[in-house]
Amino acid sequence: MSYHAWFQCTQCPDTRYALNEVIYHCRSCGGLLSVAHDMEALRHRSGSAWINLFDQRYMRNTYPYGSGVWGKKEMVCPEVADDNVVSMYEGGSNLFWAERLGRELGLPDLWVKQCGNSHTGSFKDLGMTVLVSMVNQMRADGLQIPAVACASTGDTSAALAAYCAAADIPAIVFLPKDKVSVAQLIQPIANGAITLSLRTDFDGCMRLVRQICDSEGIYLANSMNSLRIEGQKTVAVELVQQFDWQVPDWIIVPGGNLGNVSALGKGFLEMQAMGIIDKLPRIAVGQAANANPLYLSYRKNFEHFEPQRARATLASAIQIGDPVSRDRAIRTLRQFDGVVEQATEDELANASARGDRTGLFTCPHTGVALAVLIKLIERGDIRRDDTTVVISTAHGLKFPDIKVRYHQSDLADMGVVSRYPNQPVELDPDKDQVRSAICRALDDLART
Repeated sequence: MSYHAWFQCTQCPDTRYALNEVIYHCRSCGGLLSVAHDMEALRHRSGSAWINLFDQRYMRNTYPYGSGVWGKKEMVCPEVADDNVVSMYEGGSNLFWAERLGRELGLPDLWVKQCGNSHTGSFKDLGMTVLVSMVNQMRADGLQIPAVACASTGDTSAALAAYCAAADIPAIVFLPKDKVSVAQLIQPIANGAITLSLRTDFDGCMRLVRQICDSEGIYLANSMNSLRIEGQKTVAVELVQQFDWQVPDWIIVPGGNLGNVSALGKGFLEMQAMGIIDKLPRIAVGQAANANPLYLSYRKNFEHFEPQRARATLASAIQIGDPVSRDRAIRTLRQFDGVVEQATEDELANASARGDRTGLFTCPHTGVALAVLIKLIERGDIRRDDTTVVISTAHGLKFPDIKVRYHQSDLADMGVVSRYPNQPVELDPDKDQVRSAICRALDDLART
């Protein structure tokens, strides 16, 4: 069976473009494009046959099919030849049973999909392998693409730089000065990307990178390029696979540029169309209260959407006031009986720290999702017997400064009162001092 995919306009679905075209918006109406698949061909194989095939490939050694993304190649990007796939065996991240945290929250079936356990430390690897592989295919076919560029709040630039470095394709990243962590900034630098630190915010970087790509023929790698969605949607496929092909009741995901929301929805809808699953979960999106345009629109039943100037937030990767994927996200939320909630700086910081105390090591964006989880439980939206998955988008090691400041109770300028601080106890190398300190600490733990 031959499989095929193409770009299709979200506003006028009869308009199609080849995946090897350098195009991001419909030439007829200006609408965003999505990747569409020949679903008749995909349905030619039964759902149980797809399950068997995906399970046979998963995390095995046949390149590139051991990848959590490329093991689903037929429903991701069949247009790329195997030899042109640029893969670091992304995916395969842990679906962590958060038993202790769930017990504390009264939710025994709580799971955290740890997408930050990846090559560059975030879920962005999943989309970037598809986009860079397609560029690699286009260059192999003779198209003149001098470089690939993105605007980023940190994680996208890291993924782009790493995959382009592996493929020997020049990468250019536009970063807002002083708005990404040092750990995030050093990643594209270390991978040899042309790194531009601009005195603006993410939205300013986004406007500029689009202008430069249009004028210079550079390929744009931001999430308006729906090739990335094809990789990111495999989070939905993989977590269902890790549940032995059972669908959870709730998915909670932090939202900034909102590509992940539509990606998750696309993954579930296509699995349903292929006969792999027979139900859909509900989706909840968490936004930082300082960057919450989707939440404000949700409060008005999505009748209006007003971009905003996002304020500073510890969840810097979702400090986005004008998300490019908002229309796709809203459509997904309507299809999945979705909800949107927000988290203050105090709520997200303490939710992140609370998760860490149960064995996680969360980024502040996961803290947003955890804070929203707590709110949905408290108001009864999520019930005790619901199987619930929180999408953790990045590794906590990308944000050490925030964690250090939290445990030093040094985030008052962000409105955070640290409820779970933990400082090292400095002592002389004296047995009695050490013993006394340990006993006091164990007594304190017993009382809590």
